[in-house]
Amino acid sequence: MMLDNKEEKKEQNAVHLLPWVTAIAMFIQSLDGTILNTSLPSIAGDMGYSPTEMHSVIVTYTLTLAMFIPLSGWLADKFGTRTMFMIAVLLFIMGSLFCALSTDLKSFNLARVLQAVGASMMVPVARLAILYQYPKSELLKTMNFITVFGLLGMVAGPSLGGFLSDNLSWHWIFLVNIPIGLIGISMAYKIMPNFKHAVGRFDFRGLMYFSLALISITLVLELIGDERTHMIVILSLLFLSGLLSLFYYIHYKRTEKPIIDLHLLNIRTLKIGLVGSLITRLGIGGLPLLLPLMLQTSFGYSASVSGLLLLPSALSNVAVKPFMVSIIKFFGYRTVLISNTILLGVILIILGFVTKETPIGYYILLMIFYGTFTSIQMSAMNTITLSDLDQDTASGGNTMLVIMQQLSVSFGVSVSSLALSLFQSGIFDLNTDKAFKYTFITLAVFTILSSYTFSKLSKTDGEGYM
Repeated sequence: MMLDNKEEKKEQNAVHLLPWVTAIAMFIQSLDGTILNTSLPSIAGDMGYSPTEMHSVIVTYTLTLAMFIPLSGWLADKFGTRTMFMIAVLLFIMGSLFCALSTDLKSFNLARVLQAVGASMMVPVARLAILYQYPKSELLKTMNFITVFGLLGMVAGPSLGGFLSDNLSWHWIFLVNIPIGLIGISMAYKIMPNFKHAVGRFDFRGLMYFSLALISITLVLELIGDERTHMIVILSLLFLSGLLSLFYYIHYKRTEKPIIDLHLLNIRTLKIGLVGSLITRLGIGGLPLLLPLMLQTSFGYSASVSGLLLLPSALSNVAVKPFMVSIIKFFGYRTVLISNTILLGVILIILGFVTKETPIGYYILLMIFYGTFTSIQMSAMNTITLSDLDQDTASGGNTMLVIMQQLSVSFGVSVSSLALSLFQSGIFDLNTDKAFKYTFITLAVFTILSSYTFSKLSKTDGEGYM
């Protein structure tokens, strides 16, 4: 790893200030990923579409993230962390501006693609700089600090989106990204070191195989809930996804420096963390979309109220963070992750039984518990996944983690939408209230199952992080 000339002072400043740059990146990306959820009905009405037709906007964004994230590590190592971070944020705020100027679904989706290209590099590059900067003994505390802002953006997004849509216009949910992004660029220019690392030739063929496989499987999840889609199309896409995955594996075995180094999966904690993160997020990844949708379409709440009901989750996310290191030190990663995923699953089951007559105080209590458990889960999953990486494996392992995170968000949204569609379709023919109920229970099953994956951890895993 190398630093550009005249970087020594910047590196010293980074020890204390670099986490704030990464925190801004985490906040702005997670905010943008969720602020749209409560505003979709308003945007759909303004553009002349039904709310269900707007689902493609969310999947397009998350899929583009998953496609372009593999580029982030290679570009950061090649051109420097500061250079690529500033470019990434600039692309993100340009995409945000074009989103606000969109007048139909096509232009909206194209703007979201540009936005996602920037977001695909923003967080991975910032987190890679953290991995290069800090020793393992300080990473849990540092990553815990950063995760606060990611979770805050994730849960505060629906509240802010509902408020802006009801009191101003939906355009402001994208315009708010511009000043935050400009602050991030300014801070990165002054603070972030331009870490570089020796890289080989870019694996373009591997990127094509890998990205197209992701597109195929995501399209399957999208189309399987659409009654107009013929089963032949779905089976063909499944076959194509499997074939492309096989092509990538063959290519990986023959390539010296593949875009995704599957050899890293021999690192046990990385593999357990990735698999556990995927399964857990299949359960909780659809909640930011599903809960506001249920509150508005089934219970008749306004966008502002349904968004504000998620605010206690954001506050509890922040409140539990000062105790995070102590919690993990006392119980250990294995115990924390097993018990916490089960508790998250229980919360999802309870949400399935709420009704229009459920008191507001009950929602608030549920959201406090949900925010607390989600905060613990994200911090523990992220740090155990990276716990056994070194300078040579940090870039590749970090890239795999971010790909899995974004892919699982896309899968989580698709799985929750698919479950809801199936329960409302002719197969089950349930009314709206019961469809939401059984969808939440389905998501809970995925979440609770992830506890089995974390049982593969040993009691001493992650001790170097504490």
